[in-house]
Formats: sequence, structure tokens, C-alpha cells
Amino acid sequence: MGLRQRAPQLVEGAAGREVREEAIRDQGANFDCLTSMDVTQDLDRHTAPTSPQISLCQKLVPQRSVRTQAAESSCGTVTHMDLAYCRVSTTAQDLARQIDAMRAAGVAEEHVYVDKRTGANMDREGLTALLGFARPGDRINVLTLDRLGRNMRETLNLIHDLTERGIFLRTLGDKLAVDTSEPGPGTDMAIALLAMFAQMERIYMLERAAGARAAKEARGLPTGRPAKLNATTRAGAAQRIKDGAIPEQVAADLGISRSTLYRELRKHREGTAAEPAGQEG
Repeated sequence: MGLRQRAPQLVEGAAGREVREEAIRDQGANFDCLTSMDVTQDLDRHTAPTSPQISLCQKLVPQRSVRTQAAESSCGTVTHMDLAYCRVSTTAQDLARQIDAMRAAGVAEEHVYVDKRTGANMDREGLTALLGFARPGDRINVLTLDRLGRNMRETLNLIHDLTERGIFLRTLGDKLAVDTSEPGPGTDMAIALLAMFAQMERIYMLERAAGARAAKEARGLPTGRPAKLNATTRAGAAQRIKDGAIPEQVAADLGISRSTLYRELRKHREGTAAEPAGQEG
């Protein structure tokens, strides 16, 4: 008799849960957490909880990465963050000056994203990670706008996309201050001018490099990047790897990247192969 009396209540409770949850989902993620908790408590009157309750706002509001969950409340309220992006063009260059500027501006070290890649395009791991992490209301800090990129079109497109997403951009070291949290004609003009200057500077750098290369070729001098290792060091690295050393460790000991090590080893093999041929005759 007891089961017959309780069964309709259980059915009614399950149906009510489905209808109410569907209505809440239709309203989107912008709802009051307290209301959600009231609904959950009301639904649970008919069923005893078998596990810790997970509020609907936790289910429906998109979560950020594990690193930032502590910065969000259980009601889905996002804490706006100051993020930073630092870039240099080559592995030989140092990021310390830019990172120090971000620390001085109050950006936490774990929120600083870096790249050692050219600014000619936007295909960079650090930048991609930053753009995937940022949320509406966050602010991205760069030392100068050319750190973001040296292609005018792509830089302007990126800033436009950030604005559409509600993400702000601020430069800390440019003479023309940029802060898209304070929009206006002055900000737009500063962005356009700085992006244009960044691209022009890259064009001039390429022209100077081409001119220097042509001058060396005319004098019969070697061109291209200078060798990282001399012949003796190359031979030593080759012998270590032959003896079973790991290439990554050898490269780290020499202060070069693995790809550079392989390039230097190739030069060593070419030089070794050319020696017997030069000694014949």
C-alpha cells in the first residue's frame, strides 16, 4: 500500500524535474543561482539524494580551465583577469624586459603567455593559448602593439575580434597609449597608426637584410646565419651522440635547440665526407 501511494509522487517528481530543468536550459546561462538552488531543493523533496548535489548553474555555465576554476564562484560569476602577452622574434632574444613590465603592471606570472616567433603571422602557440583562455571582461596587456604582430591587416582583425568578444587590449610602453576599455576615435587612430608602423618597420628590416646579403655575395663572403658551433665542437657533439648520448641533452649542454644541433651535425658529416676527397690527388 505504501509503494502504491509513493509511486505517483516519484513519477510526478521526475517529470517535474525534467520540465523545470528544460525551462531553465531554455533561459540560457544568465539566471540567478539562488533560484536554481531553490528549484533543486524543491525537486529533491520527492527523491532522497544519493550523491552530493551539483547545482544546475555549475552544469550549464561554461567552465574555464582547471587553473582558473578557483577564480570563479559556484554560481558562474567570472572574475575578470589581467592577462599578458610577450613575444620576441628569435630564440636568441630575451623576454625578461617584457615579463618584468607585466609584473610591474600587476599581471600574475601564471597569466603571462609568451612566444619566440616572428610577428609576420598569427600562427603562434602562446598567442593561440591566450586567445583560447581569455573570456569577456578580461584585459590583455602587451608592452607595445608590435608584440602582438607585425602584419597590419591581421593585427587589426585580431583587435576587432577581441572587441567583439568583449576582451580589452592595453599597451604599456607605446608613446600612443592604447586601451580598448576606453573606446573612441583617439584609440582607433592610435591602433591604426601603431599597426602601420609595426608593418613598415618589418619591411625596412627585410630590405636592410637583403641589402647586406647582396653586398656580401658581391664580395664573395659567406651569407646566412653564422654557425653556432665550430668544427671542434661539432665533432665533439657527434661523438657524444655516437656514444649514446641523447640529442636533447647534448643540445641543452651546448645552449642550442635540437634543430640547430641537427643542422650543425649535418655540417659535420658534410665536412667529414669532403676531407678524403680533398686529400686524394
